[in-house]
Amino acid sequence: MKKNSYLIVLIIMMFTSACAFQNEKKSSTTVSIEGENIFINDEITLKGRTFEGVSLEGLLPNARLVQGIFDDLNPETRDLWVYPDTKVWDAERNTNEFVAAMPDWRKHGLLAFTLNLQGGSPRGYSQDQPWHNSAFTAKGELREDYLIRLKKILDKANELEMVVILGIFYFGQDERLENEAAVIRAVENTIDWLHEHDYKNILIEVANECNNRKYDHDIIKQDRIHELIELVKSKVHNGHRYYVSTSYNGNTLPTKNVVKVSDFILLHGNGVHDPARITEMVEMTRQMPEYRPMPIIFNEDDHFNFDQPENNMLNAFRARASWGYFDFRAMKGHRGSEIDEPFEDGYQSVPVDWRISSDRKKAFFSKLAEISGKY
Repeated sequence: MKKNSYLIVLIIMMFTSACAFQNEKKSSTTVSIEGENIFINDEITLKGRTFEGVSLEGLLPNARLVQGIFDDLNPETRDLWVYPDTKVWDAERNTNEFVAAMPDWRKHGLLAFTLNLQGGSPRGYSQDQPWHNSAFTAKGELREDYLIRLKKILDKANELEMVVILGIFYFGQDERLENEAAVIRAVENTIDWLHEHDYKNILIEVANECNNRKYDHDIIKQDRIHELIELVKSKVHNGHRYYVSTSYNGNTLPTKNVVKVSDFILLHGNGVHDPARITEMVEMTRQMPEYRPMPIIFNEDDHFNFDQPENNMLNAFRARASWGYFDFRAMKGHRGSEIDEPFEDGYQSVPVDWRISSDRKKAFFSKLAEISGKY
């Protein structure tokens, strides 16, 4: 009798474990690419949606939210990022508030966002970057505290069926890595960690704006960045590899070495004041001899005018390219600003209010909800 009871308990435990495993597998969000189209969980994005007679299927509305795991390891600059209510900086609070805001972004139709393991300028744009924000040690090893925060965001994105465009390097912080071997090690460790945790909702952006002159390591610069793209592509785990690309400065077309090896194209609309130029950038990219059908994604653009019939976002969609919202908080005297914007403004300037809390944020998400049908 005891033996039978033991067997029954064992069978129940095995069945429960199998169900838990199946549930875990079912909850895993997958991004895939077929031609110029993006698929989430094997279904084309924005299925059935059109805008002005143009199909939006296969596009990936996104936002630049790179500071989700931000911290500053430089004690001399850490106090620059204190919250207005507590007067202290708190990296855990930053990530927790990011995660809390994600469902609202998703409800408005946001399908993807860009994170970066070395963040972005917490001032929006910066000449110098004395702060130290990097998920890597000098030798290219991963910092555990950054990974804990990153996992919170990736797990929530998985749950919400969102895609994460995960950047690895950012100019002004890449010099935190001591040499080229450390850069390569950082890429390998990042991809290995993602594979280890079985994330399949990730697109890799090896470096933000690889043609930026501030990069210290040649292998991250535009002439050799294809080597790191190929490295990411070479790392296959259980039949899965990550789609990968890199981005360029605003109003700049990709170089042929990158187009040849990338799985998708990343463009930036910063500096593009005429929406017609967005259309032209897409058309010129598609005309490159190295181009083959693959998604074209703007994942950074600081132009808005969402209430106007012509703006950068709408022109990207009209050209069958995805578009990404980039919003920083203006500071008086910085880039010609005559005002200090409040804490509620911007998604790049630290500390960040991750809610849909400003007029610009509301305008973007309202227009996105209208166009996407809150897909």
